[in-house]
Amino acid sequence: MAKKKQKQTISIGSVIITLLVMLVLYFQSQGEYKKCYVVDIIDGDTIKVNLAGEEYKVRLIGVNTPETKHPTKRVEPYGPEAKAYTKKILTGRTVYLEFDVQEKDRYGRLLAYVWLEKPEQITDEEIRTKMFNAILLLEGYAQVMTVQPNVKYVDRFLQYQREAMENQRGLWGLSIYQKNKSAKRK
Repeated sequence: MAKKKQKQTISIGSVIITLLVMLVLYFQSQGEYKKCYVVDIIDGDTIKVNLAGEEYKVRLIGVNTPETKHPTKRVEPYGPEAKAYTKKILTGRTVYLEFDVQEKDRYGRLLAYVWLEKPEQITDEEIRTKMFNAILLLEGYAQVMTVQPNVKYVDRFLQYQREAMENQRGLWGLSIYQKNKSAKRK
């Protein structure tokens, strides 16, 4: 009986140690930034990077730019401008990827926040000036699009979109969005 109890204790102890190691590894990976090089722009919110010698498609978390290359949709208003802006800012640049809870989407693309410079602290100012996802929203090239469980910056992103809308930046200055905005006020 004592041996059986000892085996149960060892099994439970092993499980606890395994869980603790997993938690430590998980929290260590949070806040990590993967340095990579942007080799191509697929769309306003999708890029191709070289990360540790391998090429990956990266879908920017939390934002959605109008389409330019969707297989079943036409080119959407302000899509070419969003893609050109992304190309101008990111092509040939070293950036830092920050992952959220889910590292890849169902299409095998990496899901990331793209930092132009590695942040020193996560402050509103650093997000506004160094995170490309946020810059797309602030400049009006994208709308907020959240997909659970990757929602780390959703509150800030909603604020940045509101600011772009209020200032009629980018796509928010287009007449189709102005009509919708004025119709909602009535």
